[in-house]
Order: sequence, then structure tokens, then C-alpha cells
Amino acid sequence: MGFTLSKYVQEIAERGFTIIEEIYSKQEIKNIINVIEQADKSKETFRKSMDLFAIRQFLKEIPEVEKLIFTERAKKIVSSLFGEDFFCIKSIYFDKPETSNWYVAYHQDLTISVDKKREIAGFGPWTNKQNQFAVQPPIAILENIFTLRIHLDDTDHENGALNVIEKSHLKQIYRPENIDWEKETVKTCVVHQGGVMIMKPLLLHSSSRTTNGKRRRVIHIEFSNQELPAGLNWSERTTKDITN
Repeated sequence: MGFTLSKYVQEIAERGFTIIEEIYSKQEIKNIINVIEQADKSKETFRKSMDLFAIRQFLKEIPEVEKLIFTERAKKIVSSLFGEDFFCIKSIYFDKPETSNWYVAYHQDLTISVDKKREIAGFGPWTNKQNQFAVQPPIAILENIFTLRIHLDDTDHENGALNVIEKSHLKQIYRPENIDWEKETVKTCVVHQGGVMIMKPLLLHSSSRTTNGKRRRVIHIEFSNQELPAGLNWSERTTKDITN
């Protein structure tokens, strides 16, 4: 692939995230954007406001985009950095417009999307938004998830790049109100168009308002290789191995 993946594996383990540039060509990004723009935006899984446009269950709602996202380079990253047996469990498309005032405070991604509500020890609290059940699972399940963020635009501190607290993924549940700012290291994750950011869900992260009048579009895909207990299923689990 033209680079050594082992350093990225180490960065994810130690820092909770890594950035790999130039995974997609300009033409590949253009093809992905074209498919998204042609989609039927009237569905209830599409959220649109002045500050944010989002498509939940993205790979389900726009299945044509899957082959464009999972190029040979992308599949190599998933299989080499995560593992051969990892599959998609959640996907969202985010579009932060040029004039967006949408600010996201520091948080961890503590919930997973599932197909039903079922009382299981260690799972809870539950939510149900747009007919989608979400629940906070046991910490071991969260620790096993990887998130791939594909950047369709250049992203920096002026148009909503993620700010992350390095190594916070190692502290399990880490409430924002307990952050010791004198000890923590904050990193702004600048990613160019066609690059990807990989992170652990337990990494504390935030996103600032847009100040430079530039758009920020990101495809967010989560992966796991664990099945859920007691008849509970991932709501967006892929049925095929995307790494092959």
C-alpha cells in the first residue's frame, strides 16, 4: 500500500486514534459524493437542519455506495488494523454546512445500535430514535469497536475537525466533567480530503463550529467482530465479509 500499517496499529492502541492520508483519490471521492447527492432525501433516517445534514443507517439507505467505499486500499486497512473477521455494525453520513454553528461537546460514543429492546444484564440505559434502538453495552463490547471516518472534504480546526483527548480511551467511562485539563493532551485531527481517521469509541472527542465557510462531510462507519448475547443483534450488521 506504500506505507507500513504497524505504526498505525500502535497509534490506535496507545493514543486511541490515527490518521492515514490519501486512501481515496479525488475521483473516488467525487464518485461517492455523486451517489449521495442522488439519494432520496425524504426518508425518516435522513436528518436535515441549518447546521447539519445526516443519514443514519447510511450503508443500508444508500447501498450503491458500498462498493465505492470498500476499495482494495480501504479493505486492506480494515483487515490489517482491525482483523480479518471484523464487520460493519453502524454507519452514518455527516454533512456540516459552510455556515454551521453546530458544536458538539466532549463525549465518548457509549451506545450501540441494535434490532430490538431486550432486558439483559449489563445493557442500559436504552433509547429509541427514529425507530432505532440504541443501548449502552458492557465496556468490553465498546473496547472492541473501531470507528473509520472517511473525509470527503479537507477538515481542520476551522470547519469542525475533531478535537480528541489522547489516551482517554484507556480510562473506560470518562465523564467530561471529570477531565483534568492540566494533565490531558488535546489534539486537533486535521484530515485532508480522501484521508481517513480511525478511532476508538471511548476516546473523548468534540467538534467545533465552522468559522471558515467551508463544508465538512464525513462518513462514519463502526466495526466489531463480536456477536451480541441473548438474541440481541446489531441493527446494521453486514451479512458479508467486506474485506474480501
